[in-house]
Amino acid sequence: MTVGMAQKTEGIQQLLIAEKKATERVVDARKRKAQRIKAAKREADTEIQAFKNEKDAQYKHYEAEILGKKSDNEIQIQQVTTKKVQELDVMLKKNSTTAADAVKSMLFKIDIQLHENVKL
Repeated sequence: MTVGMAQKTEGIQQLLIAEKKATERVVDARKRKAQRIKAAKREADTEIQAFKNEKDAQYKHYEAEILGKKSDNEIQIQQVTTKKVQELDVMLKKNSTTAADAVKSMLFKIDIQLHENVKL
């Protein structure tokens, strides 16, 4: 029976060694999986950053294009406004005396009369 016991003990030892190796392989596999996930995440982050940079460059180009047009419109509006102000200034200088005289004539044209309730 000692031979049978020795074989059982040896078999148990082999099972324990096999279990230890299997555990080590599982741990190694998990480490490799974690490394692959980290590498994939870094790659994805790089791609995301490249995409963001591309879209940011497109946006800045579009913004510069629109603001350039807006700036041209602002210049045009400023020119029209300046022209209108100059025209109004000329009209004011031309008609200010006439307008002042019309206002004075209304202000100083006083018709004095007694109220209808006043009895003399």
